[in-house]
Amino acid sequence: MKREFNINELVRESVKELKPYSSARDEYVSDGSEMVFLDANENPFNNGVNRYPDPQQRNLKAILAEQRGVALENLLLGNGSDEILDLIFRAFCEPKIDNIITSPPTYGMYKVLAGVNDVKNKEVLLTSDFEPNVEGILKAVDQNTKLLFLCSPNNPTGNCFSEKRIKHLLDSFNGLVVIDEAYIDFSETESWLSQLHNYPNLIVTQTLSKAYGLAGIRLGICCASSGIISVLNKIKPPYNVNELTQQRALRHVLNTKMVHEEVRTILKERNELTKELLQFNFVLKIYPTDANFVLVKVDDADKRYQQLLDKGIVVRNRSTQPLCEDTLRLTVGTQEENKKLITALRSLN
Repeated sequence: MKREFNINELVRESVKELKPYSSARDEYVSDGSEMVFLDANENPFNNGVNRYPDPQQRNLKAILAEQRGVALENLLLGNGSDEILDLIFRAFCEPKIDNIITSPPTYGMYKVLAGVNDVKNKEVLLTSDFEPNVEGILKAVDQNTKLLFLCSPNNPTGNCFSEKRIKHLLDSFNGLVVIDEAYIDFSETESWLSQLHNYPNLIVTQTLSKAYGLAGIRLGICCASSGIISVLNKIKPPYNVNELTQQRALRHVLNTKMVHEEVRTILKERNELTKELLQFNFVLKIYPTDANFVLVKVDDADKRYQQLLDKGIVVRNRSTQPLCEDTLRLTVGTQEENKKLITALRSLN
């Protein structure tokens, strides 16, 4: 039977005892009035970025929190989702002692970050239909298992995981369940953000890199209980999201009409691309997708990858991943880019 969840039981002892660094802009928060800032050893000559950015990204957070239906205290922003994932490791996993569980084929950074933080990664493969192996995952859990990573929609398979299976894991696992929703904006499946109040051990990560088209500015989003967020805030770098990123993100997230239009266009192109792919006899299977990419099984992935590369088309060969033998991952491009891909595929033999 699952015991009552207590976040303090999961936090590393060194983090519990840590007194966080207090930056100049943490100690004084501007109220908008005209002030002379002589507190942070900045260059005083204004060029738009001579001052340190807001360490808590308050203006941007206010918009993102409203759009996602969460409170400000449940939100953390990072230098890409990768920084957020690394913070989670560093806050909760004791090196050489604790372990995590991942379910390949999935996003490779979970395994990399486990290695960087000297945390054992227990791999429990997805089922043959690319769903979490709930029984296998729960069998792999021990007293030092702190984190379970689920990418839904999953990369590279593209599918959203079963709600029933995820709920079973949330109800049964005493550690933190991290659901990576980098591709959720392309799916009709509801975000797990709506369940934050029901599961104190749930962390949901999202990004502005995919649907929002802001991969170049590196902005990741983390939503969780206020207790989890306060722990992550304790160890995050003081100015982890720079001023240019905050400004560009703020302008973009306010333009929801454009974002929604681009998502609709990508989904339309995804459907057209899938139909076109059916005509090729070397395409053996097209896997269902809830993302902005399509995983395709072909006769010889190494051969087809190189042939496309020779024609100026760069796709991703995922054949090294478990359960993904001879697969290519095709990102949905613009209509023109997708036509170039189909034209290149028609020329292959």
